[in-house]
Amino acid sequence: MEKTLKQDEIDALFQAARTTASPEAKPKIRARVVPYNFASAGEISTDQLRAISMLNDLFARNLTHNLSAWLRTRLQVNLVSAEQIAFNEFLLRIPEISYVASVRLEPLGALSILQLDLAIAPSVIDLLLGGEGQPGALRELTDIEESIMASVVEIVCRELTMAWQPVGLSFNFERRQMQTQAARVMPVTEKTLCLSFEIRMQEASGMLNLAFPAVVANTILRRLTGEWGGRRRHAAESRQRIEQAARGLSFGTTLQLPSVRIEARELEDLAVGKLIRFRLAANSGAELRSGGQLLFHAQPVRLGPHRGALIEAAIDQAIEA
Repeated sequence: MEKTLKQDEIDALFQAARTTASPEAKPKIRARVVPYNFASAGEISTDQLRAISMLNDLFARNLTHNLSAWLRTRLQVNLVSAEQIAFNEFLLRIPEISYVASVRLEPLGALSILQLDLAIAPSVIDLLLGGEGQPGALRELTDIEESIMASVVEIVCRELTMAWQPVGLSFNFERRQMQTQAARVMPVTEKTLCLSFEIRMQEASGMLNLAFPAVVANTILRRLTGEWGGRRRHAAESRQRIEQAARGLSFGTTLQLPSVRIEARELEDLAVGKLIRFRLAANSGAELRSGGQLLFHAQPVRLGPHRGALIEAAIDQAIEA
């Protein structure tokens, strides 16, 4: 059954259609204005956090393997957190009795802070002195114990350098810092990238914390974003030209004895003609390093009017042997 519209109903329909089509009748969209928080500038994105976690999981696995072999015991290193906090907040988290060291990052020349809980120190020291890794009371270290813990920090820095090769940074242990001295390494209000790891041994556990200044954090995040965020591929000809040009680059290369520690009393009376005994076997080979990276074991030789290096073994081959 068809319905017949009256004239007033037809007029109402046309009026509604004209009103809807009119630009003035369109609903106005109001932009939502939110105050900008400058403190949130430069915060770590989800992708950057994922890249940082991948990189430091690798560091944690390598440090677990090498510290376990060095101490001849089981231990586990796990990444706990990666966050951006003010340096003052990082300092407030450091326990009163703790091992704090400054670490120089090259080639940036910037200083970062490494903090290690001394709760694991008695077990580490007991293991290295031939014991079974018994825990002990939390206290300050003696000079001998501090030297032992410095060796642990040097291993940590070496593994950090190996794991952080994608961002091109090397970690160089500088010296232990008192907490009052650590506060002068960087401005207390500076936003730092803080990485926290848990070191769990059979009888003890403690935290390993790293704080990087803003310049280092920005460099790390920028390079990590490029590393894991996808790279633009060059054409085959462009890649060939780049590789050809790269072969002409020069890298600082040294042939040197392995690093050894010498007591201050031996250096105090240094004079021309004095003989210093290194704690190395007489048949120990030299190390060939390029760009600061240890590559081969070699021996110094003469090559015509020049010095040379006779390559004996790659580092991985020497370890397997």
